[in-house]
Amino acid sequence: MGGTASVFTDIVGSTEKAAELGDGRWAELLERHNALVRTEVSRFDGQEMDTSGDGFFAVFGEPADALDAAAGIRAAVDSLGLRIRIGIHIGDCWIADDKCTGLAVHIGARIAALAGPGEILVSQALKTAVEPDYSFTDRGETELKGVPGRWHLYALQGGWS
Repeated sequence: MGGTASVFTDIVGSTEKAAELGDGRWAELLERHNALVRTEVSRFDGQEMDTSGDGFFAVFGEPADALDAAAGIRAAVDSLGLRIRIGIHIGDCWIADDKCTGLAVHIGARIAALAGPGEILVSQALKTAVEPDYSFTDRGETELKGVPGRWHLYALQGGWS
């Protein structure tokens, strides 16, 4: 399947961490987080599309690059003492006025919302695009809010439980 790989990240427990650290220290930690995420996105030829609070949305032309960037992001953010959840889907999207749109983008965001702490959760389409070079754990089928049908999801092996 062709298309663009949409990667969404989110820091787990960010509100609690911000309350624990206070605004100034949280802002410094978030700035370090953002720099690490941007480094990994760039290293794997991705394009940052948007940020919101403690989350990122980036796109990649190659599904393996998206998966490698996600693994790099997870490791880098872990070095800061933060846990992250990541969702990835591959499908058609359109970039206009520096914005990426399309149902594939919504699907990627919904998958990220279902990922557990430290988990890189992917769609069947992404898994199929990178097989057999990566190993996954079957997470079963689920509904994605607002998206028709049921979606089979997989977690990249090597994640945290």
